[in-house]
Amino acid sequence: MTRITTLGFDADDTLWHNERFFRLTQQHFANLLADYTDKDTLMARLLEAERRNLGQYGFGIKGFVLSMIETAIEVTEERVPASVIAQLLAAGQDMLRHPIELLPDVEATIAALAPSHKLVLITKGDLLDQERKLAQSGLGEMFDAVEIVSHKTPQAYADIFTRHGDGAEAALMVGNSMRSDVIPPILAGGWGVYVPHGLVWEIEYAEPPLTHPRYRSLPSLGALPDLVGWIDGS
Repeated sequence: MTRITTLGFDADDTLWHNERFFRLTQQHFANLLADYTDKDTLMARLLEAERRNLGQYGFGIKGFVLSMIETAIEVTEERVPASVIAQLLAAGQDMLRHPIELLPDVEATIAALAPSHKLVLITKGDLLDQERKLAQSGLGEMFDAVEIVSHKTPQAYADIFTRHGDGAEAALMVGNSMRSDVIPPILAGGWGVYVPHGLVWEIEYAEPPLTHPRYRSLPSLGALPDLVGWIDGS
């Protein structure tokens, strides 16, 4: 096996909590619109709006808030009170100000791998928000490079791992999204390592490539150094 020289890390729900804040805001959204529709219908309409708007707004909190407002206008047949819109905007602002909380084993894992491998943070979403979270995390100086992309495609991974390493064949990507963090880097020629978070955004769901030789699933990020050592033969 080719030795791994570059390690890519997803950010949201791999290094720090993220999805749970979206879930809390969705519950608040459902409470605000409870007089107009039931929660299941509202969540289905919101998901449709998010899918529809990804091409325009991209990933992140701002696009999420705009999709909530759009959904609120639709389900109320344009009768949504201005006070509800104001509360949705306030909820989004709260999300953008929420302090970062690292997941277990993150600091120890990165510290263990940094001396021997090039570490690249590869995330998607709003540029300013992702930069804010990385700065608050205290992890920024431990990464050799940071890539904030619009979409995590096989070509994007191939380009990143060529730019910051020895190509995809000598790279490993770890994250909590099968669709974005695992399958595309495998298709690019690298390793894809899945670390489940527990909360999965429906848009990020995909079936795991269980039979692929470069796919692995770990119970936690703390198991990554042992896996990398095994691949490298150390």
